Amino acid sequence: MDITNSVAVVTGANRGLGRRFAEQLIARGAKVYAAARNPEAIDLAGAVALQLDVTDPGSVARAATIASDATLVVNNAGSATGADLLTGDLDKIRLEMETHYFGTLAVSRAFAPVLEANGGGAYLNVLSVLSWLHPGALGGYTAAKAAEWALSDALRDQLAPKGITVTSLHVGYMDTDMAAGIPADQKIDPALVAALALDAVEQGRPEILADDLTRQVKVGLATALQS
Repeated sequence: MDITNSVAVVTGANRGLGRRFAEQLIARGAKVYAAARNPEAIDLAGAVALQLDVTDPGSVARAATIASDATLVVNNAGSATGADLLTGDLDKIRLEMETHYFGTLAVSRAFAPVLEANGGGAYLNVLSVLSWLHPGALGGYTAAKAAEWALSDALRDQLAPKGITVTSLHVGYMDTDMAAGIPADQKIDPALVAALALDAVEQGRPEILADDLTRQVKVGLATALQS
């Protein structure tokens, strides 16, 4: 799709990667609805602040009504509770699934008829290297990201006849608040990630592997598990 003159909705646009997406979309000529649970947190010049809590069905429905001219949806909103599956707080594990899986599903379902009515469009789903790599200490997050990966693949197949593409972004650690405890030399600039992802959306590519770690893990999926 041509991002110039497109109309984009970016969830979780108040900080981190979401803010970089909104900035770059505006720079490329798009109209941008910068969505956040608290729209007062949006201070990006040129963006239209939009209240959107992906875990609240009413909020999602209202956002789809307001942004009825959308042609691109960036499913970026996320959470990272650090809960493991055996001993972690179940409410935190549920939050991971509600945000990454059910939240992305709710937004995708709400905006699918909008994109179709506007002549087609695209989804960009922000996934993770942890869609495929599942350390036990981060089980709540990785299970939710694995589910979101499956969701993205299934929706890509279902939406293609409607002229709607689904691009999945897989990336390791970025220099954002969520990865504040990770050494700087292991993190990638979120502005670079946003640029790579938006280029891929314009090209209609189904998947982006944004860094060396992600590419290595993807290759390793073909290797049998060792005891």
